[in-house]
Amino acid sequence: MIRASLLAASATAIALAAPAMAQDFAITNATVATGDGSAPIANATVVVRGGKIAAVGADVRPDPSLPTIDGTGRWVTPGLVAAVTTLGLVDVNGVESSNDTSASRARFNAALDVTPAINPASQHIKVGRANGITRAVVSGGASNSIFAGQGAVIDLGDDPSPVTKAKAFQMVTLSESGARIAGGSRKASHAELRNALREAQDFAAGRWSGDGNLLTRADAEALGPVVAGTQQLFIEAHRASDIRTVIALGKEFPRLRLVLVGATEGWLVAQELAASGIPVMAESLQDLPERFEQIAATQSNIGRMRAAGVNVSINADSIRFTDHLKQHAGNLVALGRMSGAAGLSWGEALATISSRPAEAVGMGGKIGVLKPGAAGDVVIWDGDPLEVSSGAVQVFIDGVEQPLDNHRTRLRDRYRDLDESDLPKAFDW
Repeated sequence: MIRASLLAASATAIALAAPAMAQDFAITNATVATGDGSAPIANATVVVRGGKIAAVGADVRPDPSLPTIDGTGRWVTPGLVAAVTTLGLVDVNGVESSNDTSASRARFNAALDVTPAINPASQHIKVGRANGITRAVVSGGASNSIFAGQGAVIDLGDDPSPVTKAKAFQMVTLSESGARIAGGSRKASHAELRNALREAQDFAAGRWSGDGNLLTRADAEALGPVVAGTQQLFIEAHRASDIRTVIALGKEFPRLRLVLVGATEGWLVAQELAASGIPVMAESLQDLPERFEQIAATQSNIGRMRAAGVNVSINADSIRFTDHLKQHAGNLVALGRMSGAAGLSWGEALATISSRPAEAVGMGGKIGVLKPGAAGDVVIWDGDPLEVSSGAVQVFIDGVEQPLDNHRTRLRDRYRDLDESDLPKAFDW
């Protein structure tokens, strides 16, 4: 058990609603998975100091003065990284006033920035945190243009400042939906993308007057960092031919820092993707084609791409609930044990929801991994985290222990011992 002083300090910080301070502590005697793709380490120790990982390993001996959590029978991992997701942008999908995922009537597209719309008090953020997710790659959705705007990396901490990295990337879609938005054909979406990149280059070079340009000034300015290579360009594409177009785009505009999102048919072009070095955030376990661009869908998609050497992670947007993220990673382990299927090792499966998405968004070694110098995002689990029956019992973000209560847990606690005399609180008038 964690020492009483550590629990008291955490509880006091939460009760006073003051900014919580990073805690120095050690977790000992636990099964530790570092998140880098390697196998778990038995009877290992994790030391956190000043909000950062200080040491990890079976041979680590922490300072006896450090508050210590006995991890016997527990598993310890880095905080999970959900990418790509709408966490913090929506409360109820069907209620327009609570949904900031898209802006179908906006005058701007590439210039849209999710940062001011993120709500750190969202129940979805609280539920994600309780499921071991400590960071998320957040993006809006495309609506009246193939450009969805600028996404951000956030933390899921219980504080009013969620943004870890603002304007981290620009999101664009070359999927079937992108073709519809652009005018009803892939020809239109591809032409719109290339025209926008060229107009952004002209704007950056001072050759852009605004007359006759399709982009607004704000959108042209927003795409400047993309064409300069200082901001990543996330492109949603699923069909193998569309993925090849994305690879070719990287050769046409060599400064682009591309990330492929979706990639349902990625396994068909796995060797080409690996050679391109483009990271992939792929849909997990999709094998029932819902659209023509998914005809070659297979649950072995991620396993086959990883076997070819692609840096591939799970696209959380393809998963309906955040508590299913680790379950999908665990299913990739099960696939590796099935004849004829391509899955992942346990360590590689965990990496698809920890270090791999962190690397894809340019934050490798900083989040999603337990290594010295990385953020002190640590999750203690009551069992194997990739098993559906296991849950997070303690979550730390930047070395600060987080509350795990949320709307779901309160409903669970209210009705756990329900009898016929109980009524909802709405009746307590």
